[in-house]
Amino acid sequence: MSILIDKNTKVITQGITGKTGQFHTRMCRDYANGKHCFVAGVNPKKAGEDFEGIPIYASVREAKEATGATVSVIYVPPVGAADAIWEAVEADLDLVVCITEGIPVRDMLMVRNKMKAKEAAGGKKTLLLGPNCPGLITPDEIKIGIMPGHIHRKGRIGVVSRSGTLTYEAVAQLTELGLGQSSAVGIGGDPINGLKHIDVMKMFNDDPDTDAVIMIGEIGGPDEAEAARWCKDNMKKPVVGFIAGVTAPPGKRMGHAGALISGGADTAEAKLAIMEECGFKVTRNPSEMGKLLKSLL
Repeated sequence: MSILIDKNTKVITQGITGKTGQFHTRMCRDYANGKHCFVAGVNPKKAGEDFEGIPIYASVREAKEATGATVSVIYVPPVGAADAIWEAVEADLDLVVCITEGIPVRDMLMVRNKMKAKEAAGGKKTLLLGPNCPGLITPDEIKIGIMPGHIHRKGRIGVVSRSGTLTYEAVAQLTELGLGQSSAVGIGGDPINGLKHIDVMKMFNDDPDTDAVIMIGEIGGPDEAEAARWCKDNMKKPVVGFIAGVTAPPGKRMGHAGALISGGADTAEAKLAIMEECGFKVTRNPSEMGKLLKSLL
């Protein structure tokens, strides 16, 4: 068992004919059960062709009908990526993973509003992971996204993170300590994104194959605090928390679009304090995440 995806998940790549889409589709297909999982690509101009044996369709709906795929991953350039998300949502997929960085905030706002309206009207709820995220992986089964597969190993620790590189850092530490991961999920750093920390923490809490979780956040926004408060009342498993950006100056926008401290509760220290209050074991040193988690088991 795992959260969101497993070895039987069927995946469509939107943007499969671009350089990035080709490279990462190949890497994902070559990982674990990938050759059975990556079943279709989408490019309206190249429908009927294939990418290294993976058939290309004109639309997500067509690809879904032909292959039974329930998940899509998006490598479409920023200007068309929001439309690509909406196309996958309209096709009633279960999950859309958007890797693209640099999507205009206004485009994301429009997509999010359309997704909410569709759901309110009784339409199917499609989960969105990202944008600007590394994707997600269930080790030894399937990876969807841009994370390096070789650092992961099957285990019982969940990882959820807003930072791509810190996801890999936590994963590598867990692997080195012989613990491994149940699933690792990168939710991305954009101000308007899909799944939040709290959503993924709920999934890990309900997952019988996850024993503990590392939750990694960043400065800016209320998401980590909301997740921590939910965990205080509901989480049945130990959690290690880390917030990137302890040394960031207030009021200055940092790398990730969502990482802007407006002051008060969204500084790293404030978030770490809330996590501690809520029963997390927190560390201010990212190289300690794995060891700290091991000490809780």
